[in-house]
Amino acid sequence: MPAALDEYRLEADRFLAELNEEHYRHYAGLKSALELEAIYERHADLTTPDACRELGAAAEGARPRSSPVELWRFACEGYLGRLTREEAERLAGLETTLEAEIDGETTGFRMLRPRLANEPDRERREQIDRARLGLAEQLNPLYVAALEREREAAQELGGGTYRDLYERFGFALEPLAAQCARFLEETEDLYVSAFDGLVRSRLGIGLDDARRWDLPRVLRAPDWDAGFPADRMLPALVGTLADLGIDLRAQRNVELDVEQRPTKSPRAFCAPIEVPGRVVLVIQPIGGLDDWRALFHEAGHTEHFACTSAHLGLEARRLGDNAVTEGWAFLVEHLVTDPVWLSRRLDVGRPDELARESAVVLLYYLRRYCAKLLYELELHSGADLAGMPDRYAEWMLEATKLDFAPVDFLADVDPGFYCTSYLRAWALEAQLVAFLREEHGRAWFAERKAGSLLRELWSEGQGLDADELAREVTGSKLELDAVGDAIRAAL
Repeated sequence: MPAALDEYRLEADRFLAELNEEHYRHYAGLKSALELEAIYERHADLTTPDACRELGAAAEGARPRSSPVELWRFACEGYLGRLTREEAERLAGLETTLEAEIDGETTGFRMLRPRLANEPDRERREQIDRARLGLAEQLNPLYVAALEREREAAQELGGGTYRDLYERFGFALEPLAAQCARFLEETEDLYVSAFDGLVRSRLGIGLDDARRWDLPRVLRAPDWDAGFPADRMLPALVGTLADLGIDLRAQRNVELDVEQRPTKSPRAFCAPIEVPGRVVLVIQPIGGLDDWRALFHEAGHTEHFACTSAHLGLEARRLGDNAVTEGWAFLVEHLVTDPVWLSRRLDVGRPDELARESAVVLLYYLRRYCAKLLYELELHSGADLAGMPDRYAEWMLEATKLDFAPVDFLADVDPGFYCTSYLRAWALEAQLVAFLREEHGRAWFAERKAGSLLRELWSEGQGLDADELAREVTGSKLELDAVGDAIRAAL
């Protein structure tokens, strides 16, 4: 073990704070370069191969996601991060500098997807998509180099393949993959029928005729924008949290970064720089319902981290099972399309129709992430990279019936099997909502007792994993079937 474990935890806490601060400043568009080298160098002793091996030895025989296992995973992921730091910095730099010229108008790489979502003309969407793919090709050598480094490091750390390493960390990949395969099979007909209807209602074409450049427009839901004005976003969030007994304006440990900046990431995020001392919610508005969903999703993360007890150890405050914080994020996000919540906060016509459409979109994402996991299991089992672009496109086509671009075969892969966090979080959220409705009614989000329960659970950070949290709160086993049942009920 490292000489003093308490000192190791303290230094790890500082390392994560500095890392999150740097990622926040870069991806919020406050600085152009992502500069990680100095941070990794200052804390190099945390993530050496020796530290990984010693912590791994201490974790031998420990239960999955226990404190020793979480520290071991932290050290190994830090080591992988150090090895791929150069690629990460260069990727971030390219993403902020690459530009496409379309009909005489210049658009930065990071803003091409939002531009796709906001473009009503199909031909122009196809043109934007071609431009994005051309730029994405320039990023792939860096993604490949980083993945090859990770594969070598996984062997060095005694994990065999990258997949083997995460199974040693306690990730139950095979059982979840079996649930995913079953979910894809059981929801096939429902998805094709429901998503075809959604595509027709928004684009006037069927799913068979839709292409990948149409998808952002379908998901963008511009027809609902008028009901979700920008000037009511923050007041609605503030009011919702107030109903639960939380005064957002008085939370001095919470910062909201909602300004538009040219190089700001279009992907909303929460930066838990100090947990719980300084948590920043970052969003790049692109309009209407999407903004509201993103704001409320990140507000779920923000409240979870901001309400985490400062007395918890590093493992529960900063590490642990990320399906937990994603579950809280989905719980808050999905209020935005809840007809009962809408009746209290907004004058949105046809709220039941919006709820049904949102269930279809959720079904799309669930199927996509089921396919992502099954694809990533292939990728991270040591498969030849030459064939993986086509395998990626095949998995996405099977799940979504849309022609995803093979060039995205690595850009669409988050580190550390993070797709499992989303999948398990959707299941957790469905079970939590069912429990809260049973205990406090359909308007549970307006009940102080529900708010007290949430704050109590948030205060535990990620000391419990998603399976333990589901059992403790609902008495049920965590299952994808729970969210599948919720979607069928909504449809």
